[in-house]
Amino acid sequence: MSRRRKRAKVLRRSLLLAFGAVLFLIIALYAFFSFYFQSHFFYRTSIEDVDVSGMTAEEAVDELRMEVKDYLLVMRDRNGNKHQILGRDIGYDYQPLGEEEKLINAQSSFLWPFQITKDKKLEMDRSITYDEDLLKEAVASLDCLTEAQMQKPQDARIEMTEEGYALIAEQQGSCLIEDKLYARIKGAVEAGESEFTFTDDLYEKPQVTSEDPVLNGCMNQIQSFFGAEITYDMGEDKEVVDKSVISEWITVDDNYNVTFNEEKAAAYVQSLASKYNTYGDERKFLTAKGDSVTIGGGDYGWVIDKEAEREQLIQEVKNGEVKTRQPVYSQTAVSRSKNDIGSTYIEIDYTNQHLWYIENGVVKVDTDIVSGNISRGNGSPDGVFKIVYKQSPAVLKGETYESNVTYFMPFAYNVGIHDASWRNGRFGGSIYKTSGSHGCINVPEEIAEKLYKTVEKDTPVVAYYREPVKLTAENTKIANSYSYYDEEKEKAKEEAARKAAQEAAKQTPQIGEGERIAEDGSVEQIPQ
Repeated sequence: MSRRRKRAKVLRRSLLLAFGAVLFLIIALYAFFSFYFQSHFFYRTSIEDVDVSGMTAEEAVDELRMEVKDYLLVMRDRNGNKHQILGRDIGYDYQPLGEEEKLINAQSSFLWPFQITKDKKLEMDRSITYDEDLLKEAVASLDCLTEAQMQKPQDARIEMTEEGYALIAEQQGSCLIEDKLYARIKGAVEAGESEFTFTDDLYEKPQVTSEDPVLNGCMNQIQSFFGAEITYDMGEDKEVVDKSVISEWITVDDNYNVTFNEEKAAAYVQSLASKYNTYGDERKFLTAKGDSVTIGGGDYGWVIDKEAEREQLIQEVKNGEVKTRQPVYSQTAVSRSKNDIGSTYIEIDYTNQHLWYIENGVVKVDTDIVSGNISRGNGSPDGVFKIVYKQSPAVLKGETYESNVTYFMPFAYNVGIHDASWRNGRFGGSIYKTSGSHGCINVPEEIAEKLYKTVEKDTPVVAYYREPVKLTAENTKIANSYSYYDEEKEKAKEEAARKAAQEAAKQTPQIGEGERIAEDGSVEQIPQ
């Protein structure tokens, strides 16, 4: 045999021996691990997130027990606040049931080469023990169950706000149902959960929500009124009746029945009249002489017809109307501005016995006059009036007289401006004090004619005295004269004042020598 053949034979033998050795090693390793994984978990194996790779059942139990000792349950309430329960505070422990051994036995150990590179997550029934009494204590001590944190839910409701009635949505609150919460926590502990968020079923719920048909029916009825917006044109001012005002006229009872209070609407109309009626009001009046006098009384001015206005306003609100208008007036004046007299009027200065007719701010007529006889109690009525009508000719009648005049322009009951031929051209001065009229304003005939032809019906008449007077004639009472003196009322006032003074005197302590009245009204001795 040649040397070359010998070397080849040796090489083959060496290769066979090497192959055999490798094969033996592989078989040995396979056999070893097949045997090893009969009592150990495959690599890359976990039981409920606990890594038990290569562990025996006993070792897995120890590892699971170690994990359990660090158990922490984290909970979040509906407001995002975090609460927690520690396993050690409730005696939380792991009790093996032999499930670990069963999981190992369930492994196909002979197939380990095919399993060794795969992640395996196993589940099993674990026996977790804890002290229920300690768990109840832990739950009861949670911050979310303290009285300060337990905000009761609030039902949806209809409430009066600054802008009127509004539907206020329900508030969920933070009041937990303790027995439900305990049951949920207990279930989480027994299942080994590490965290959860409180669900709505764990909280007390409002009994009435904003979807409630009764509330919505009530709001719909209220809104039907709120659609109205009545803007009153008061000249220089505006008054608006909108939902902020109408809300005050609506009453909602505990059962959400809506009542429209017509009396409050009437009260609003009354307030409108009190603010804007000028009938009989005192006014600062700039006279033709350039100074100012204060005059009130008379029958001139704006007067709102409260009953008619109330009825119209209520109907408009109930119909949901939107409009701008003036109130319903029973009497109007020339101007709706603060100076409701305007710039065209008759001015009568009784003290100076003079009359002016001013048209658009320009004096068109001025004349001396003779007014009512003060000495006989026939003083002419003062106040702000208006020309009631004009008559030509006219017969003026009284209890003791009858006079024919050509031009008559009454402005205060039966008192008016007229010509007086019997005056023989004598007017002005102090004639009125002793030889005045029965109350009318006497003027020269040519002046009366000019006024008659120029002055319109309803022209304002401003008549005033510059000194205090007492008017007692019946026509001054009926005309609502500014200076009318009601003797009976004044005596009654004086009597009431006298009695009040007497009563006050009775209440005043009597003091003697060496005494004084203390701050509390009692009598005390003066310190020596």
